[in-house]
Amino acid sequence: MSFLAKLAQAERANRSLLCVGLDPDPARFPLGMRGDPARIFEFCAAIVEQTRDLVIAFKPQIAYFAAHGAEAQLERLIAHIHDTAPAVPVILDAKRGDMGTTAEQYAREVFDRYGADAVTLSPLLGFDSIEPYLRHAGKGVILLCRTSNPGGADLQEQRLASGDRLYEHIARLAAGPWNTNGQIGLVVGATFPAEIARVRELAPHLPLLIPGIGAQGGDAAATVRAGWRSEGGTTTAPIIVSSSRAVLYPADARGADFAAASRRAAEAARRELASARSAAFA
Repeated sequence: MSFLAKLAQAERANRSLLCVGLDPDPARFPLGMRGDPARIFEFCAAIVEQTRDLVIAFKPQIAYFAAHGAEAQLERLIAHIHDTAPAVPVILDAKRGDMGTTAEQYAREVFDRYGADAVTLSPLLGFDSIEPYLRHAGKGVILLCRTSNPGGADLQEQRLASGDRLYEHIARLAAGPWNTNGQIGLVVGATFPAEIARVRELAPHLPLLIPGIGAQGGDAAATVRAGWRSEGGTTTAPIIVSSSRAVLYPADARGADFAAASRRAAEAARRELASARSAAFA
């Protein structure tokens, strides 16, 4: 099943726009696990098992694994997600950005070694830096467009000779000539709802991966109103609204019950997004 087909299936089955970001930091693990990188898989797998019926996607961040030499645990985790939540796509948040044979090797790493359904990439090296990923049939490529960090404006808001801002130009390319396998999406931060709306205007059918709710302070209602679209009850422009720290490390987490607390946080985020969708499109 292609990335977009899997995404649509997960949205319907779980009635959700919520993506749980898996950014394991052993220093923040519950007591009994705290400070132990060998338990990264155990921590993440427990949260996956508690939230698998609440999400549209899972998004492991590769740096949080690689920094601890836990790449084998990442492989195991993605295989575990595929086994226990086969309807839920896995987006590997890697933000790769290279070209030629190096990009080919990164694509093999993401899709063959780790088995991800999609990957985040930087498009600043141009089409030939993302084309090797597009050769992998059915796999998703999600390009950084207007990111949630304030410093993103240093480049992404700059005007080109065409009059477009750089992020607008990326959106046009992604929705047009670059989308050779029909599986491209864009990253747009929840902290910039006006830019989400502009990207949605330029790329009316592409999935948008939207980080920035929860700990980063993005507004769920504004995010949904700006990005999600439907026709006749069917989603025509999907959004994947990511929350990491707020779900992984909720304030009420206690010892062995940490995953149950994560479930409660995910349920609350899912309800908030559902309410925002109902209010915006009633």
